[in-house]
Amino acid sequence: MSELLSLTYALAWPLALALAWMAGELLYRWANLPRIAVYGLCGFVFGNLAAGYLPPAQADNFMMLANLGFGLMLFELGYRINLRWLRANPWMVATSVLEAGLTWGAVYAVARVCNTDPLSACLLAALAMATSPAGLIRVINEQGGGGQVTERAMHLAALNCVLAVFVFNVTVGIGVFQTSGDIVHAGWTSLVVLVVSGGLGALLGVLVPLWQRRIGSTSGDATLTFAVAVFFLVAVTHVLMLSPVLAALTFGLVARHRRITLSPAQRNFGALGDLLAVLLFFFVATRIDWAPTADGIALGLLLVLVRALVKVGVCTATARVSGISARKGALTGVAMMPMAVFAILLLEQTRRLGIDLFDSLAPLAAMTLLLEVLAPILTQHALSGARESHFKKEKEKGVSHVAA
Repeated sequence: MSELLSLTYALAWPLALALAWMAGELLYRWANLPRIAVYGLCGFVFGNLAAGYLPPAQADNFMMLANLGFGLMLFELGYRINLRWLRANPWMVATSVLEAGLTWGAVYAVARVCNTDPLSACLLAALAMATSPAGLIRVINEQGGGGQVTERAMHLAALNCVLAVFVFNVTVGIGVFQTSGDIVHAGWTSLVVLVVSGGLGALLGVLVPLWQRRIGSTSGDATLTFAVAVFFLVAVTHVLMLSPVLAALTFGLVARHRRITLSPAQRNFGALGDLLAVLLFFFVATRIDWAPTADGIALGLLLVLVRALVKVGVCTATARVSGISARKGALTGVAMMPMAVFAILLLEQTRRLGIDLFDSLAPLAAMTLLLEVLAPILTQHALSGARESHFKKEKEKGVSHVAA
């Protein structure tokens, strides 16, 4: 009997991932639901049903793989950011700063009114600032998105992610200092982590294109080269307890401007990226516990609505001065709803530093569950509403796929 139980434990994760992938394919084909929303829902159910029965070592291994999948998506987002466009249209940067700042202020104010302690309210507000690159990129690629709304959503997501990581790390650093009085530890937890992480990403962004030129391959093998480099970068930041978010994003941004291009067929990093995406969205949802989700559901729902109103409102208000219609500005705000993966993985990184914030942020559990399922659907509809969704379903031998 013990051997049977051991075998069941060993196969639980692979079997659950396979079933989640099958459910995602079927519901995408039959109901046009974003695959990642289905993966997230399956992960939440599995994580709560299997809680306490699975070996923690397996969860640690999957955490590393989830970070690798997230790193690939962050790299891809950074690779698609055009700094010249931001310089030519400074209203894009202004929109990002205004949207992120007002989101922080609104979420903090509502959380404090609802009797959340100041530090927890600051952390909730910092996480609410961000748009998860993982959810946004996967839906855009799944839908074959391209156009003004798509490009603006990606650029704004990259900018507000950097702002959110900065504010979150500074807030955690302040919390550590208030608790321990150790200014060195607090400084390392915040600003030093950001500088070193960004520096590592920029260094690889310079070295990898040089390697590509040295071996005489600037297109055909670029995807594999960058995938290996992202894996190495994420592993280093994971071991050194740095920020893989900022490192991978900076790597993609610097690499793009070193004049190495990826072909369109290599978006998502092929089958490897698709596999890690299933694991990422499934695993992240397993970290959402039902108990705090139920306790914080009312405040979580309110914060989701406040966050949505601010993002859509700011993007709409600044649309015309930044060169698009108010309608497309509003759709850009709607497209920026994903947040769950970014928030959970950032909290997991702080947990590895010995700072467990999950128990004190019950509303965040509710927010992440709601946005894990609903946000990809909203992004999908925003792209469709802007007529920038160009996906084509094909059915061959019972299997559907997207022609990006």
